[in-house]
Amino acid sequence: MPSTLPLADRSAYLLAARGERPPHTPVWFMRQAGRALPEYRAVREGISMLESCMRPELVVEITLQPVRRYGVDAAIFYSDIVLPLKAAGFDIEIKPGVGPVVADPIRDAAGVATVRPVTPADVTFTTESVRQLVTELAGTPLIGFAGAPFTVASYLVEGGPSKDYAKTKAMMHGNPELWHALADRLADVAIAYLSVQVEAGASAIQLFDSWAGGLSPRDYERFVLPHSAKVLDAMKAYDVPRVHFGVNTGELLGLMSAAGADVVGVDWRVPLDEAVRRITAAGGAPKPVQGNLDPALLFAGWDAIEPELDRILEEGKAAPGHIFNLGHGVPPNADPDVLTRVVKYVQSKK
Repeated sequence: MPSTLPLADRSAYLLAARGERPPHTPVWFMRQAGRALPEYRAVREGISMLESCMRPELVVEITLQPVRRYGVDAAIFYSDIVLPLKAAGFDIEIKPGVGPVVADPIRDAAGVATVRPVTPADVTFTTESVRQLVTELAGTPLIGFAGAPFTVASYLVEGGPSKDYAKTKAMMHGNPELWHALADRLADVAIAYLSVQVEAGASAIQLFDSWAGGLSPRDYERFVLPHSAKVLDAMKAYDVPRVHFGVNTGELLGLMSAAGADVVGVDWRVPLDEAVRRITAAGGAPKPVQGNLDPALLFAGWDAIEPELDRILEEGKAAPGHIFNLGHGVPPNADPDVLTRVVKYVQSKK
């Protein structure tokens, strides 16, 4: 008897994310929408990053490009973690070669008061983009995403990218009340933006805490976990898989799982079977994992890549579900043909 589940719900990606057995190991890549693709550079020419995220025709095209070219098992919504703040009137820009730059960094209560949740009216372009994409994708799941409170806060407090997060950590420890007020508001921003995407049709969500690896487990548990948990708990009502990912978070995997993730993203520093052990040792049940090829290996030649793919696929069997991905985003100078070959190889393995 044919399944009555929607096409997206029968996809390899969603089956793996729910700990069920898919027909093959699903694969997609963080930052697959853009960067390495010449067709992306062509449509973005002369248009700023944040502006492109606010044009539904561009969002749809850029999100679809890697699905067409690579044949991945899921699409990732083309956006940026600071877009909700920009849409809510915050003075923030993405400078090429630098990253998000904040005109007036937040250092006091007056600054925290300027951060407000986005509303659906602020991001009508997101709703329109997601609805169009769900139709165009025809069963390929669309992953919505948002920045986790810590990572977004680090940009707001530092004024831009940072290597040591000194100002952010100083606020955490020197004025914890102010820090928690800011992180709580940013949790509301993430909840609002993720809700817009899911209500418009996204099949899963990923909470990016890209820079959480700069924290000790103690600081993460005290200053970050409650706010990420607020976001992930709020999304539980939508009954879509919730993926949680950060870079250099090997010591935090158990805590990131405890924050409410259904799937834990793992960068290349920790083998997937060890990641499963750490998640379980922290007091949780085994969960699906996502990852974790080192992006640098995309430049090493196929003879070096293939055994790494086999190793990762084997290690991923320790989890109830495995979604193949890179350990971080696609490098901007990666060869798209190599990524296509990776996809085909992973999908060919049972």
